[in-house]
Amino acid sequence: MKAAVLREIPGELAVEQVDIDGPGPGEVLIRTAAAGVCHSDLHFLEGKMTYPTPVVLGHESAGVVEAVGPGVRYVVPGDHVVTCLSVFCGHCESCLTGRSWRCFTDESARPLDGSPRLRNGDGMVWQFLNLSSFAEHMLVGQNALVKVRPEMPLEQASLLGCGVMTGLGAVFNTARVRPGATVAVVGAGGVGLACIQGARIAGAGRVIAVDRYASKLATAKELGASDVIDASQLDPVDAVRELTGGGVEHAFEAIGLPATIEQCIAMLAGDGTATIVGMMPGDAEIRVTGADFMAAKHIQSSIMGSNRFRVDIPRYVDLYLDGRLKLDQMVSARRPIEEINQAFDDMKAGSVARSVIVF
Repeated sequence: MKAAVLREIPGELAVEQVDIDGPGPGEVLIRTAAAGVCHSDLHFLEGKMTYPTPVVLGHESAGVVEAVGPGVRYVVPGDHVVTCLSVFCGHCESCLTGRSWRCFTDESARPLDGSPRLRNGDGMVWQFLNLSSFAEHMLVGQNALVKVRPEMPLEQASLLGCGVMTGLGAVFNTARVRPGATVAVVGAGGVGLACIQGARIAGAGRVIAVDRYASKLATAKELGASDVIDASQLDPVDAVRELTGGGVEHAFEAIGLPATIEQCIAMLAGDGTATIVGMMPGDAEIRVTGADFMAAKHIQSSIMGSNRFRVDIPRYVDLYLDGRLKLDQMVSARRPIEEINQAFDDMKAGSVARSVIVF
């Protein structure tokens, strides 16, 4: 099969022929239909994060089940599925207390002394986050996927597995935005646009989008932002505080930079909550002042939207099919696997909300 392989970090992806194993116990072979190009993958291409190489990247995907291994009862060949890196075991303390997104019992990985899932002429190829969706097929554990309604378009469904779930979940599950609340979202990429839509669907009274690109702000307005702020022209903190008469109740950071996180904290009203969604290097430092604490501001992070993906994603599918969740507008470009590096160049240029690799 064709797959996009990263051979060194930092580096670029090369489309190569990679062999994939058949499904073993508890495993599912999926024909990949579409894979979203997520900023998290870019961190590895640029060397901001590390992973063993060679590796097939990609983790935001949807496809059709082709075969199942022994013991798989959840899906059958022909089912349409969305994959998710929040693999759950179902029996650890995190899973049993409703926090399956933080399950660290990795039962989806094959043991290193066994047959690898992916390989080529040079030997084993690592599987990124036990998914590797920049490939024509995926072989994953059954607890890394969720069935979706067959009428759900798979290109749009692919976005649900990471970016959209992360943004919606940050609003619904982590911050629990209430109707009428004032909300600011800093960063109008894929995750930020999902936060904006989540705030709209939750009934927020005002949703302010902050970004430096006019095209992204235009999309944010289309997807539910009541106000937009061009951070290349205005100080976003001053602008948000002026629009709201003192600050917002909720601020979501969807970029992953210390400076924009500090802006989110500064644009809060007293007793407001900053929810940090963007992915950043582990050694990044954030400055918080005593005045922030004296104002009773709350600072929290949201990992993968605090999801319960087998519950959440089918609900998001329903929201899309009844017109409340707009995913068509979030797909800025569709590309074949051979143009994967161009998709990342578009991301770095800020010219897309989300590119989708279509197989």
